[in-house]
Amino acid sequence: MTLNTHAWQEEAQRDKIRQLAHFIKEQSVELVALQEVNQGMNTPLVKTCELELYAPVEEGVPITEDNYAYVLQQELQGLGLSYYWTWVPVHVGFAVYDEGLAVLSRSPIKEAWSHHVSQLRDYESYRTRKILGVRTCPQGEDTWFVNGHYGWWEDEEPFRGQWDQTEERLKPYRDGPLYVMGDFNNVAQIRQEGYDYILQHGWHDLYTLARERDEGFTVLKNIAGWENNKSPLRIDYIISHLPVEVKSHYVVMNGERGTVVSDHFGVLAEVADRQDGSLAHSIEEQ
Repeated sequence: MTLNTHAWQEEAQRDKIRQLAHFIKEQSVELVALQEVNQGMNTPLVKTCELELYAPVEEGVPITEDNYAYVLQQELQGLGLSYYWTWVPVHVGFAVYDEGLAVLSRSPIKEAWSHHVSQLRDYESYRTRKILGVRTCPQGEDTWFVNGHYGWWEDEEPFRGQWDQTEERLKPYRDGPLYVMGDFNNVAQIRQEGYDYILQHGWHDLYTLARERDEGFTVLKNIAGWENNKSPLRIDYIISHLPVEVKSHYVVMNGERGTVVSDHFGVLAEVADRQDGSLAHSIEEQ
């Protein structure tokens, strides 16, 4: 599952985190990728004893008590679920937060890394972008999941260069299962831009592979970054480097499948096990 959380910008934010946790439990979601995962810059730190399931990626990164991923993980723990998780800061968000990327996984995180895909390295600039990669074993097979929140096709930090950097970083992992998921900020309906550029590199969109699916739109109105938008957009997706059997691909947290918890909706895909045909879940946030 993937979701752009719009963290701490929502009314009744704590209630919405609880609703998201209940949805994850109800759907038995195997892996969740989150974008716009914020924490306060001056909030007290989480005690080390409460970070047993946390997999650090970058040395010296503080985790504060209001880290959205940590709060969600704690809610899941309160529901009797143990999720391993990780988080990396990317840039300052909404002028007051450390904004980053997070992954929560029911399977242990065996390895994790982060990588800048933007030319910018300025932490104060929202145009600074990273990807977060984790290796887990959700179906009895080592699998890489990469979480990203990319820039726009036409921008000072254009998507094309960021995708080229992604391609370069992912070269070592292409022989096995490999997924990239997140907020791509490129509309799948627009030809000859970011979405087509991805497919030209041999990637497979789980939406188009799915036996069951809906319209796929994850943004229906004008939101931050899309202030002039007036039409439904599909900008949050899950792609695979290998062709896979996809049972279903649905928009979630949209008021029909799950409560609305963000200015984006999420995406949930159900992928067949490559080894025995049984089904496992993977979720992407919008």
